Amino acid sequence: MIKRGFDIVSSLIGLVVFSPFFIFISLLILATSKGGIFYSQVRVGKDRKEFNLLKFRTMKPDSDKVGQITVGTNDSRITGIGKFLRKFKLDEIPQLINVIKGDMSIVGPRPEVPKYVNQYSQEQLKVLTIRPGLTDLASIEYINENEILGKSDNPEKEYVEVIMPKKLTLNIQYINNQSFFGDIWLIFRTIGKILK
Repeated sequence: MIKRGFDIVSSLIGLVVFSPFFIFISLLILATSKGGIFYSQVRVGKDRKEFNLLKFRTMKPDSDKVGQITVGTNDSRITGIGKFLRKFKLDEIPQLINVIKGDMSIVGPRPEVPKYVNQYSQEQLKVLTIRPGLTDLASIEYINENEILGKSDNPEKEYVEVIMPKKLTLNIQYINNQSFFGDIWLIFRTIGKILK
């Protein structure tokens, strides 16, 4: 109950604080590329319930039909403003709405697309016992994931066989040791990592 209360209050505060940026970013997206303001993608949440994750659109329309993994920092599908939004994680701001709706939490394992969840082992499915989050230990450790994949000869294989298992191990580690103050620490670590 404490965590849910913190999620709702902090998300509402976040939406109020970021509202000027919300409007400004929306106008920039509309002015610099074709397509809508938001991008919605099906992700898998707690108890394997699917939901639509919201982001500011950072790629050209229908880019996910080419592939669901972003490769490198110079992926041709990413728009000019999209590169900036991704660098500072500003494209994630709309997910505060997902948090208020109850789809997500502020801190928790990042939600994955069904395609990859279907490849989880029984042990890895443990990450679906709690709400997914905006940030987690794995997000901090792999904040440069796109750069890593950009250097790989086979990004899809690299993600599925190397990165995803390591991230899931960190997610399970978080679940086994989660606490309110641990979440606060992860939030500040995330902010520090982004600014750095």
